[in-house]
Amino acid sequence: MEHFVVSARKYRPETFKDVVGQQTITNTLLNAIENNHLAQALLFTGPRGVGKTTCARILAKMINSDGKETGEEDFAFNIFELDAASNNSVDDIRSLTDQVRIPPQVGKYKVYIIDEVHMLSQAAFNAFLKTLEEPPKHCIFILATTEKHKIIPTILSRCQIFDFKRITVKDAKDYLKYIAKEQGINAEDDALHIIAQKADGAMRDALSIFDRVVSFSGKELTRQAVTENLNVLDYETYFTSTDFILENKIPELLIQFNTTLSKGFDGHHYIAGLASHFRDLLVCQNEKTIELLEVGDDTKAKYLEQSKKSSQNFLLKGIELANDCDLKYKGSRNQRLLVELCLMQLASITFDGEKKNSKHYIIPASYFKAKGITPIPVTIHKEKSIDVSKVSQDQSAEQSSPKEDKKVVNTPVLAGEPRAKTDIKKEHRTSGLSLKSIRAKKEHQIRQMEVVIDVDDLPTEEFTEEQFIETWNTYIGALHKKGEKIMASILEMDTPKLKGTDIHLAYPNETLKIELERSQYPLMEFVKKTLRNFDLKIVITVNEEISKKYAFTAEDKYEKLKEKNPNIELLRQTFGLDI
Repeated sequence: MEHFVVSARKYRPETFKDVVGQQTITNTLLNAIENNHLAQALLFTGPRGVGKTTCARILAKMINSDGKETGEEDFAFNIFELDAASNNSVDDIRSLTDQVRIPPQVGKYKVYIIDEVHMLSQAAFNAFLKTLEEPPKHCIFILATTEKHKIIPTILSRCQIFDFKRITVKDAKDYLKYIAKEQGINAEDDALHIIAQKADGAMRDALSIFDRVVSFSGKELTRQAVTENLNVLDYETYFTSTDFILENKIPELLIQFNTTLSKGFDGHHYIAGLASHFRDLLVCQNEKTIELLEVGDDTKAKYLEQSKKSSQNFLLKGIELANDCDLKYKGSRNQRLLVELCLMQLASITFDGEKKNSKHYIIPASYFKAKGITPIPVTIHKEKSIDVSKVSQDQSAEQSSPKEDKKVVNTPVLAGEPRAKTDIKKEHRTSGLSLKSIRAKKEHQIRQMEVVIDVDDLPTEEFTEEQFIETWNTYIGALHKKGEKIMASILEMDTPKLKGTDIHLAYPNETLKIELERSQYPLMEFVKKTLRNFDLKIVITVNEEISKKYAFTAEDKYEKLKEKNPNIELLRQTFGLDI
């Protein structure tokens, strides 16, 4: 059985040209060698598996090469590698500094590669300072670390620092494609892309994952095989979830989430991936940002197709909801319910129910569809703060304007539908002199609005004053039967005077006026419908002189009684009565 060599070792770069994703650093090192401008202390820092040690070995080999060597010549005895993780004591560094003094037997330089240099102890760092600052001419130190912040500043100031970056998904995928071709493996583009994403910028990790998946699937490397072996959620899961969300299919969405959990996936991973999916769809909607989408060509076509179905507002709201669920996930006691609730909220973003259909109509559009009636659009004017007296004056001015084709009504009108008589017993109003009227003040202000409907067929039939008084008294009688004694008393305080289509009422104070204005809508609705004249309007004024007619205090009542019978005063004086 032939010995297997992992791809990370088998395909380790031999020259700077073979190094993946670090062109800036490799070009800098090449120029430094050609121009004889290479520092004697170099620090290579960056994430794992991005080529730090590989570049150090290539550099160590190149600085001793003059172009005349044979292919078999090796400078390995001029290259010393020290693992600082296991050789981090002061004695190890002292042994190193003793070796530095000996010049190389072959070649120009002795190269010391110290890997994981941040693992050196504080004493070892201090022992290394002098040698690193003034090394012999034949020595070059290359330090490599993944945690630059752990190195003391005095070491950093003596080194030329090279920051290695993460390998991009595209570069990693292209290199995996090259290796697959070298090994005679037929690999799908999406499969290699998933491996490159899973590696998270480390080429060594990508090669290790590649070997693992090849062992599982053989010479045919498919996207399905990669997702099964790596236990990752593929794009199809999120495409299907998004389709269910856009179509408001909550049951199917919850069933799919349950299926995902049954396969061993974590709900946190699922909701975080869904937020990333929404982000990718949002990126696809703009030509300038589409380059930020790091997926294969086939998957990119699917993203572009689904992004056309999704609005920008939906995607922004979806990202907000999914991200909020992501933040709350770890602290939640019922994590599954949290994700399911988030999915239901997502599926309700685009729900077009009655509330949204009735945006331009007082009555929901579903009602019109059921009745086969064409709705009449209305325009509602609202003010942030409404003065009650001002509203009354504005209503009077609007109704007396020459625009005869616009009528001010208090209830919505349906074209082609007969007007039903109002059942006063179903109305429930709060008395203005009760404690509830204070809480109803805001509601009263909101109800002071104008609903303007462009119609010409509202009835304006003539009526007599007797008919009007009879209708007025009928409404008062209905209030008495209903138990609304206070409102009935307010209406009985003054006999309405009819001037054309204006109903004039006068009250002794502002409180009574406001209370009647608040309760005038069912009154006027009843009067207009009974008399079949929608030109009628109520005009309420305040006349403080009228207050003298009413007895509010004990003295007032006594004076009223004395006017009717002057002998009451004689009775009071005779018996010495007090009021």
